[in-house]
This record gives sequence, C-alpha cells and structure tokens, in this order.
Amino acid sequence: MSGTVYLVGAGPGAPDLLTLRAARLLERAEIVFHDALVQPETLALASRAAKIAVGKRCGRHATAQRFINKSLVDAARKHATVVRLKGGDPLLFGRAQEEIAALRAAGVSFEIVPGISAAFAASAELDTSLTERGVSRSVAFVTPRIGDGQRANDWAASVLAADTAALYMAAGQAEAIAAALIARGLDAATPVVVVHDASLPSRRERAMRLAELGQLELRGSAPALILLGRVYEARVQRAERARCSRCASARAAGA
Repeated sequence: MSGTVYLVGAGPGAPDLLTLRAARLLERAEIVFHDALVQPETLALASRAAKIAVGKRCGRHATAQRFINKSLVDAARKHATVVRLKGGDPLLFGRAQEEIAALRAAGVSFEIVPGISAAFAASAELDTSLTERGVSRSVAFVTPRIGDGQRANDWAASVLAADTAALYMAAGQAEAIAAALIARGLDAATPVVVVHDASLPSRRERAMRLAELGQLELRGSAPALILLGRVYEARVQRAERARCSRCASARAAGA
C-alpha cells in the first residue's frame, strides 16, 4: 500500500478553529502523529485512528525529527490516510520542510492543509488588525529561538523592518528580546501585547511598553506569543488606564 501523508494545521488551539478539510481528514485518518500542543478535543475527531505524540517542547524531552520523518514514511506504506497534525499552520515554524523532503525522497504522496496561526487568533481576540490602514503595511513573523547546531539569525532586523511583528517561541527570552530591540534603536515606548494560550478558555494577555517587557517572567507551560507594533497602542493605553485606576483605588483604601 502507498498511502498519502497530510501535513495538517491544527490551528491555534480551539478545536472549532480547524478548517473543514482538516476535520474531515481527521475523521478519515488511520494514524495521526500530533504535536504536544494539540487539544484533546481536536484529537477526539480522529476517533478511528491510532494517535502518536511526537511533539517538541522547550526544556522537555523531544521526539527526534529523523524519527518523525521515518515514521511518516513507514506509516504511508501501511495506511491509506496518514495525518501529521501540527499546531497553528504547518508551514510556519513547524519544520514541515524537513518532513516534505523526507516524503518526497521516499516517493510518498503528500498534501499540505493550512491552519490558522496563533498571531491571527491572538490579534482577532485583541480586536486589532495586524495591518491597520495608515499604521501598518508590513508584518513579520519571527522567532528568536536557535536550535542546536544552527547558525544565529538576525531576527531583530526583521522586527525593525516591519510595522507589526509577532514573536513565536519567545517565552523565557523577554528580557533579551527587549534589550536587543532597544539597543538596535526601537522606541522603548513601542506597544507590546503578550498573549498566552490564544483562542483557548485559559487565554491571558498582558499589554505594556517595550521597556516593561524585560521585567516580565514568561517561563511556564503555556505558549506565549509576543505581539509588537503601533497597531496595539489603544490596547496598551486601556491597560495603562486600568492599572492607574487600580492604583488609585488601592491608595484610597489605604487612606
């Protein structure tokens, strides 16, 4: 048997943000290789499939990419419908190109099914356009994370060149990110919103200025996305007014 491997975007988390094509493939799937952040309700759609966790999380045991590549090729020789389920969109920071290369080298048929990335879900929940007219004409998706054996990348240059930026896999690097951007000339008063668990009931947000980002502790199990740019000015101003109001109430109570 020579099956087809589908590289499917699971979206930002909420199961109802799956595309119809993704949901239908999960229902048909005989085996699903899924990332660590895919929600149980999403996996439940693959009711007839064997489910194999192959996720990677910073600071935890991670499945080797070579093992994932081989597993996909082997599975396609046994099953008609193989799903590789990736968080967000499979082509954004998901190492999909390595899996595509392995499948192509093995002569295995494959198809890519796009998904909603976390930056889109987070900005939707913030009621903020990534490309507000007259404010933002460019968006950069970057990650400051560098894998073992990889050369350093100038992620800060991409942020500086764009009007709006989304920093993925940035938890635990807030201080270094703020310092690097300010040192390269970005205004310390640039609006920043940090969103945890975009699209999920556990979602949290913190709005601030770039100078304050370095004071945050972002380590933890929940994935964090850092959104940066003038489009978030109104959100930051609302947060500042709310903080001032709380401080005034605390002072009045103390008096």
